[in-house]
Amino acid sequence: MKIYNSLRRQLEDFVPLNPEQVSIYSCGPTVYDYIHMGNARTALVTDIIRRYLVYKGYNVKLVQNLTDIDDKIINRAAELGVSAKQLAHQNGEAFFEDSQRLGIQPADVHPKATEHIPEMIDLIQILLDKGAAYVIDGSVYYRVNQFAEYGKLSNRKPEDLLAGARVEIDERKEDPRDFDMWKAVKPGEPSWESPWGRGRPGWHIECSAMAMKHLGETIDIHAGGEDLQFPHHENEIAQSELATGTPFARYWMHVAFLKIDGKRMGKSEHNFILLRDALDNYPTEVIRHFLISAHYRHPLDYNRESLTKSEGALRRLNNCLDALKNYYEDIEPSHAVQEMKSQFTLAMDTDFNTAQALGAIFTLVGEVNKSLSTLDEAAAPVLAQAYQALTETCQVLGIYNTDTQIDDGDNVQQRDQMINLLLEIRQDARNRKDWETSDKIRDRLKELNIEIKDTREGTTWKIIS
Repeated sequence: MKIYNSLRRQLEDFVPLNPEQVSIYSCGPTVYDYIHMGNARTALVTDIIRRYLVYKGYNVKLVQNLTDIDDKIINRAAELGVSAKQLAHQNGEAFFEDSQRLGIQPADVHPKATEHIPEMIDLIQILLDKGAAYVIDGSVYYRVNQFAEYGKLSNRKPEDLLAGARVEIDERKEDPRDFDMWKAVKPGEPSWESPWGRGRPGWHIECSAMAMKHLGETIDIHAGGEDLQFPHHENEIAQSELATGTPFARYWMHVAFLKIDGKRMGKSEHNFILLRDALDNYPTEVIRHFLISAHYRHPLDYNRESLTKSEGALRRLNNCLDALKNYYEDIEPSHAVQEMKSQFTLAMDTDFNTAQALGAIFTLVGEVNKSLSTLDEAAAPVLAQAYQALTETCQVLGIYNTDTQIDDGDNVQQRDQMINLLLEIRQDARNRKDWETSDKIRDRLKELNIEIKDTREGTTWKIIS
């Protein structure tokens, strides 16, 4: 199994520090607003990484933080006339609600920054004691020049390290690149007691402290959006590794931007689609399919055409699986099923390539549909294997839920899906000029009091009494 490690910019064999448990830290949202589809892509990729590692037999501990104190939260709260605490709580709950709707399994721990102030103060004190930080008027700054490897994650030269860093301009700092770990209190802002006076933590120290508290000084996988690579993750490394003297994370994974009209989707660009709005318009599985239809390190463009393709793909998948539900056999897997599972595993073992994994799944769906079109009872064992293999792999990706309960009110919808599946298979047969199969499906449906009619606009059906 190989993972692309952003730190060394290459595919590397995945060897966890502790074979008994894989540790993952994923940077969660700054809860000043609802999350958008770009945020959701990063969260979903982390969800699938964890699902696949569990599928492979690993025990996994996933920590995903919530940044619930930050300049953005304070500023937005002031605009809305509410407290920063109230705004952060409200949007934090909305994040959990939206994540659940997207089928994202909760992390093992969701630490909040405001609940880890003592750990942050302790970490800052260690850096002060080592001469890697200094105090100015109640604020504490990290000395970038004390960490010789600063810039190793983003691969930036010293003269480029200010570009995009969003470092506050402060003439008092020893070096323009130095960043704050503790901010002295300002009127009207939330604050906590510290050895340097009242204040609040800087963004970067929050993740270092929370990751180390819940996962230890060295973690296996640190994941986040590619926009966090610099300065956030670069600064996490600098703080953590100088404090502990050990590597902070063994594998760094960064998820590419979601784009809209060719531009990065983001709140600062004012072109974002909220996840909850997307979920109001499309089923969960369609959104998930769309978000994993490209490899996580490749940009993905949000548009109606792509979502329509995902809708069509999920319709084919659901129709196929619904038709297979009644097949139960316990025999050796067929070549087609073995090939699909092999290709699925190969794709996911190669840096979690969900696009290729989907390709393996839908190749088998196509072969299953051909088998169903023959209505051959001898194919039943193979179809049973296919159902088991497809549901197993689709649940790893979260695009099919076998736990969904169908009540009596859904029987009509299920019947309609089955009929539509048969008509799709019949149309495939007609396209191949396989008139025998086409006629067999028509005649069998007629025996079930379902009459079909071929027109220029397509095939229609109705139930006859």
